[in-house]
Amino acid sequence: MIVAIGTDIVDIHRIRAALENPATGSRFRDRLFTPGEIAYCSRRRRCHESYAARFAAKEAVIKALGGKAVRWLDIDIRRQEEAPEIHLSGSAAALANELGIDRWHLSLSHSEDLAIAYVIAEASRRS
Repeated sequence: MIVAIGTDIVDIHRIRAALENPATGSRFRDRLFTPGEIAYCSRRRRCHESYAARFAAKEAVIKALGGKAVRWLDIDIRRQEEAPEIHLSGSAAALANELGIDRWHLSLSHSEDLAIAYVIAEASRRS
């Protein structure tokens, strides 16, 4: 059963500017993205699109969780084979558990300028 949905759209140029800021770029990256996300994105030729898509996915997950405050690093967007997957830990996992969410669906897309994420949160039907 669908518990919630979340969607977000991000300006890729805004994420690029934040990442390339000499004074704060590294701190921005390290506060928002897991080591696995950083490794994946940094291997990509157009890495800013990948960072923006992951940022949008994290925002979409937060919206699906009811907009409650969770740590950015507690939401990990991983690329498994061809499809991206959501992995939660810490406060995000605890909140998902409270809401009965045990399955996530994620779709990511981007153009030159925008990245979008769409998330569906599901709970197993209980008898």
